[in-house]
Amino acid sequence: MAKEHDASMMQNLYWWGIPTLFRCPNEPAEGKDIVLAGVPHSTGNGTTERDQHLGPRAVRNVSCLQRRVHGEIGINPWEKAKISDIGDVPFPRANDNEHCIQQITDFYKDVDAAGARPVSIGGDHSITGGILQALGGGNLSNGEAVSLLHLDAHTDVFTKVDHFLGAEKSAAHWGAYLADQGQVDPSTSMQIGLRGHPRTLDWLQPSYDYGYNVVTMKEYRSRGALDVIQQIKTVLDGRPVYITFDLDCLDAAVAPAVSNIEPGVTGFSMDEAIELLHAVRGMNIVGGDVVCLMPTKDSPNQITAMVAAAVMFEMVSMIAESMPMA
Repeated sequence: MAKEHDASMMQNLYWWGIPTLFRCPNEPAEGKDIVLAGVPHSTGNGTTERDQHLGPRAVRNVSCLQRRVHGEIGINPWEKAKISDIGDVPFPRANDNEHCIQQITDFYKDVDAAGARPVSIGGDHSITGGILQALGGGNLSNGEAVSLLHLDAHTDVFTKVDHFLGAEKSAAHWGAYLADQGQVDPSTSMQIGLRGHPRTLDWLQPSYDYGYNVVTMKEYRSRGALDVIQQIKTVLDGRPVYITFDLDCLDAAVAPAVSNIEPGVTGFSMDEAIELLHAVRGMNIVGGDVVCLMPTKDSPNQITAMVAAAVMFEMVSMIAESMPMA
């Protein structure tokens, strides 16, 4: 008992023990309700900001500091659902983006077959393409294309360029090719918070052409949160929902360590972002991801890594809320 007591006193100290996401056991997906995974990939965003592959390790490092219970939802998700950290996607050819995307897809096909809902930490935003090539039309979505709740400063539907510095299934393209392949249904998907610094005045046009429901940051400020939340509930109602959360949707003061920082227009506060996430509470959430963390740019207190963990906790809690008791 003394040893167990001593260990329990250390559980919320990030520098002690073997780092897993939220102190979850490192176990396979079989028999689990929710699995947590790292996707340490950064060759899908071919800018100079290439350290996004360090994101999973950074979040594992701080995630034990996160809440154990969700006060608003009123649950302990770690007791409500069977959850494990299944580790990282392996990338033996890490500089070959197209090989990496296939590695991601193969990894998540096994997760989908196990019936476990994945919540992932990246990695650049190209990882969403690899994940949804497995989940879209798969077991968790009952053979249907998934619908996105996509919070981001950028559309990632940049069809006017055929690759991003050599990466074809890149962080800039997944929103288009997943729709082309039938894994995502744009007409029942939301893209919210777009405020990127465009090089062309028609930068949003591909999203409109594909039929995505677009809410720019300016429109969000004009319409107000409640109106946008009602649209989310209407558009995604009855659909298999996948949440993809690019940390650059947050204001640069909230999440400074992101790969494509957008300081020119105020982004979401944490409260605003979580309010939007909670719009899909009670829906069939098949999984989610948090992307574009740049640990080498973070502040000494690792605030962006902690923010990423906090967003993951919201996703885990919303999925666990709909689960029967483990």
